[in-house]
Amino acid sequence: MSWVKTLFENQLVLTFSITFFALLIKYALVKLLRRRAASKGEDRRDLVNNVKNFWNFVLIVMILSIWAHEIQKFAFSIAAFSVAIVLATREFIQCVIGFFYLISTRPFRIGDWIEVDNFVGEVSATDWIKSTLLEVDLKTYEYTGKTLYIPNNKLISNPIKNLNFLKRYATHKFKIIRDQSVNPYVFLDIIIENAKQFSADFYDVAARYNHMIERRLDISIAGPDPKITITTTELGDTQVEVTIFCPTERAIELEQAITQDFLQHWHAVAHNSDPNKTFSQ
Repeated sequence: MSWVKTLFENQLVLTFSITFFALLIKYALVKLLRRRAASKGEDRRDLVNNVKNFWNFVLIVMILSIWAHEIQKFAFSIAAFSVAIVLATREFIQCVIGFFYLISTRPFRIGDWIEVDNFVGEVSATDWIKSTLLEVDLKTYEYTGKTLYIPNNKLISNPIKNLNFLKRYATHKFKIIRDQSVNPYVFLDIIIENAKQFSADFYDVAARYNHMIERRLDISIAGPDPKITITTTELGDTQVEVTIFCPTERAIELEQAITQDFLQHWHAVAHNSDPNKTFSQ
């Protein structure tokens, strides 16, 4: 068959043909994996990302093997400029090296929350040049709607903080600052008891998750019981710091509930009234 012979003899046509079929196979595999993941309700973004990177690697190897002879001759012809080329493309080379660093050390997976160079987000994709993050606000534990593109060379030169445990449960801390007109120790035990009631529905799960994190990381972390510390600010005001180990999506809800309860008792003591009626009036 003459057209097959022509195809294999013409490197340009062969390159386009291999590229087309490789991309077609990658598209079909990715679509199949996503469809199966959706039907089972699973998060398979990590597998999909690995399949994409694997096929990209195979495609590059095949193209390089086709043009190996021409590349070799080209390399000899520009030997005198090789240093200048390396310097000009060093950022790109560092990004590629960073990609191999990621796949060899696996500091995070697709779907993990990480912090790099003061940027926090959920890893949605990685490739040879960059890692894509969906930005997360650690104050509210919510997505900001912004997409971060971190060059892979940043992942070599900067520490990577894996916040994967924070994605489900967080040691949430917040402060309540008031003047010194009321002694908060008068109703501190009531606030702690009410905080335990607010977290009663997830307490058992939080205790198991807390124990799992401590066992895996071999450290001790706060929780699952709420903790309240009373100090003063530089201006002499009363500062109440609350620490609670809770589901990430409920952190702000619990913060508001505990703050409301605290202020209710604060104003009740300040006005010698019933704390249960303070906010209902």
